[in-house]
Amino acid sequence: MKKKRLAKSTRKFIRLEKARIRRGIFDFTKQEEMIQELYKKFEKKTPSKKKTVAPKKKAVKTAKATKTSKTTKATKKKDSASKNK
Repeated sequence: MKKKRLAKSTRKFIRLEKARIRRGIFDFTKQEEMIQELYKKFEKKTPSKKKTVAPKKKAVKTAKATKTSKTTKATKKKDSASKNK
């Protein structure tokens, strides 16, 4: 199983912080302790594999139009034909 890597910018930050810690602190045990704390800050907690599913929303019924576009066009043609007579 592959271990997930941190983002490039995060890895760079950790690398620079480790260098700063090693330059500034001469006690080896204190260095290791601080570096471990640094890694703990960026440790990703793996969520459980089960995803929570939001409950389904109830379907809202909408009123249907009384006339469709086809019937509307047919009605307009009939009305215009009767007016022309």
